Amino acid sequence: MDDAEKNALLMFLEAQRASVLAIIDGLDDEALTIPVRPLGWTPLGLVEHLGHAERHWFQEIATGSAEPLPWPDDHTPLTTSRPPSVVFAFYRTQCERSNAILASMPLSTPPRGRHPDPLGKEITDLRRIVLHMIEETARHAGHLDIARELLDGKTGLGPR
Repeated sequence: MDDAEKNALLMFLEAQRASVLAIIDGLDDEALTIPVRPLGWTPLGLVEHLGHAERHWFQEIATGSAEPLPWPDDHTPLTTSRPPSVVFAFYRTQCERSNAILASMPLSTPPRGRHPDPLGKEITDLRRIVLHMIEETARHAGHLDIARELLDGKTGLGPR
């Protein structure tokens, strides 16, 4: 049962990840770094944020540890000074690590790390970490969908 549930959860998580990348596919470096909303976030910054979220939830929270970041995390949230190639490689690497962690642990495994409350109270096992990442990724895919429409008018991008 655990394998069937894991496969279903991973299928939905992978679909959301693919949506994130498909929505911004074709944007040039300038468009990826344009803040399209008054809060100042950029499409590329949001992808980097999702990489950090993958790292945080699957490594820091699920396993209790993570390798040090390859750069200081001292920029304005949801923006980045790194080039797209670096950000996309970071995101893909974090997703691969998340998948490996998911494959290696039962869904019932309690987290070894702790996220602050109130969300921390809700995260009782790996299953809820995966569900949270599906929610987080889908929410930001929606943000990126709006950003893409504002940048060049394209809508409905992505595999679903």
